[in-house]
Amino acid sequence: MPGLLRGMAKTAAVVGTATATRNVVNRRQADKNVAAYTSAVDKAYAPPPQQYAPPPQQYAPPPQQEYYPPPAAAEEDMITQLERLGAMRAQGLLSDEEFATAKQRLLAG
Repeated sequence: MPGLLRGMAKTAAVVGTATATRNVVNRRQADKNVAAYTSAVDKAYAPPPQQYAPPPQQYAPPPQQEYYPPPAAAEEDMITQLERLGAMRAQGLLSDEEFATAKQRLLAG
């Protein structure tokens, strides 16, 4: 019987070692699976990489254009108004004094 006990003890030691080794291997594989799964999920839900950077600003923006309205009384308009005043004086609608005053206002203005 001592040989039988020795054999059973040896078998128990081998089985125990095999079980312990299998548990360690299984744990390592499970850790690798968790790492691979986590990596895949992170990649799937990560924002897409920006392919192109915005172009660098090379030049300052142009200055804002200022609007200058055209002159209120252009030269042709003034001539037309003077002709109208002369016609009104010729028709007797304006006296010489009124004509001179209106002409001065128009030329000063």
